[in-house]
Amino acid sequence: MSAVAPTTPVRVALIHALAHSVDPINQALQSAWPQAIRMNLLDDSLSADLARSGAGLDAAMHQRFESLAAYAEATGAQAILFTCSAFGACIEAVATRRPHMPVLKPNEAMVVEAVALSGPKGRIGLIASFAPTLASMPAEFPGGVDLLTELADGALEALNAGDEGQHDAMVVEAATKLKGQGCGVIALAQFSMARARRAVAEATDLPVLTTPESAVRLLRRRLGA
Repeated sequence: MSAVAPTTPVRVALIHALAHSVDPINQALQSAWPQAIRMNLLDDSLSADLARSGAGLDAAMHQRFESLAAYAEATGAQAILFTCSAFGACIEAVATRRPHMPVLKPNEAMVVEAVALSGPKGRIGLIASFAPTLASMPAEFPGGVDLLTELADGALEALNAGDEGQHDAMVVEAATKLKGQGCGVIALAQFSMARARRAVAEATDLPVLTTPESAVRLLRRRLGA
């Protein structure tokens, strides 16, 4: 794929399954790549349906993701970034059908950066606030990586209730536990958790990666911006 000319505005479609993911990625883009034209598509029933259906990433869920991607591409999007980390197989299928454009899973950039930071013998701590993420995301790390996972149980519910302080405290608690188990890098799996990055870094004194910041860096490289 040829790089986009620096003077050409790039249109990036951001597809969300959680309302809390919208602000973090838009803030990251505004900060690191303000020239990009942002398009936000939100279907907050995706995560709710996945959590309650028990059907997993079935054919119907795959079709929903394909429909969202097709709509985004039809509007002129030159890249698509999905921001919910529990739908890896659906996103991979969308990307396979679009070799002509970047289609990113929310975590792939952060995974690469976390592995590079941890080094060959380091241990990575992965924190999620949405339980299905921990069923799918560890497989996205290379084989042989020393990875520990921790669910910040109740953090997403606190955020949904408007208690941002409680959300951040729960994420910090999970990170502190992972540091105690020898993790040298902390990766925050949900876009909605990016708001807790500073608090986690201060509490653990470790490198802390967030999905939106890593994703913006990778998108810029893929599009030659």
